Amino acid sequence: MKKILVPIDFSKKSEYAAKMAGKIAKKSGSVVYLLHMIELPTGIVDMGAGTNFSIPESMLYLRKVKERILEFKEEFFDKKQEVHHSIRFQNPYEGILKYADKIEANIIIMGSKGHSDFEEILIGSNTEKVVRTSKVPVIIVKKDTENFKMKNLVFASSFKNDDKKEVFKKFLDFANSFNSKIHLLKVTTPSQFESTHDATEKVKSFIKDFSLPKHTINIYNDTTIQKGILNFSRNINADLIALSTHGRSGLSHLFSSSISKNLSKKALKPMLTIKVE
Repeated sequence: MKKILVPIDFSKKSEYAAKMAGKIAKKSGSVVYLLHMIELPTGIVDMGAGTNFSIPESMLYLRKVKERILEFKEEFFDKKQEVHHSIRFQNPYEGILKYADKIEANIIIMGSKGHSDFEEILIGSNTEKVVRTSKVPVIIVKKDTENFKMKNLVFASSFKNDDKKEVFKKFLDFANSFNSKIHLLKVTTPSQFESTHDATEKVKSFIKDFSLPKHTINIYNDTTIQKGILNFSRNINADLIALSTHGRSGLSHLFSSSISKNLSKKALKPMLTIKVE
């Protein structure tokens, strides 16, 4: 993992993302790229007669933005770390993906909205759009990660589709950068019941072609898959939850507001999402 892209808007959520990027970059030796997107009013683009936004005003605005980015770098990154920054004039969602392609980013780290439920975090936001369509893995940061470590990573899956093996390969590439312990998780529910033996064999069959670091296989029973993932991750004090996602639906099928209402804010872990191609 060589290049980390961090979209920032100077909010608390982007501060959380920057802090995590700094920690990951230190451990992996990665270069960090900070990206600030500006959606310009029509007047700035046209600069025609009758507009309310003059060229001097726009230049002053850009200078202020650059100053804030430099302050951001100084506050959240070590001086020894290699951190680049860029200001782009584009729709945030499209701009993030295009810039990720341009720099050949290996991972994108984004903050989520500061609400308590997953529906607000991921659905109908630029973060959710990036998660749905990004070719590279995306880490979603919900809260401050002051004591964040990469010791225990959860990979939650059904372990039944071959297309998820490519996702798992990307996850292993990420996990191997930190010498993390991997907890493979398959959740069974009353409506999708499997015996522990059958479920375990399914996981073993899925991973047989991979060379895994230290890991555990876990079959966890719960009322829903969503609850099972979050409850298991909380029980082992996981540092991060990894999930595969489909472009058509993002993560909305995994995290609903009815489930998240019953969870405390502290239970929300950073999530690594990897798109199924």
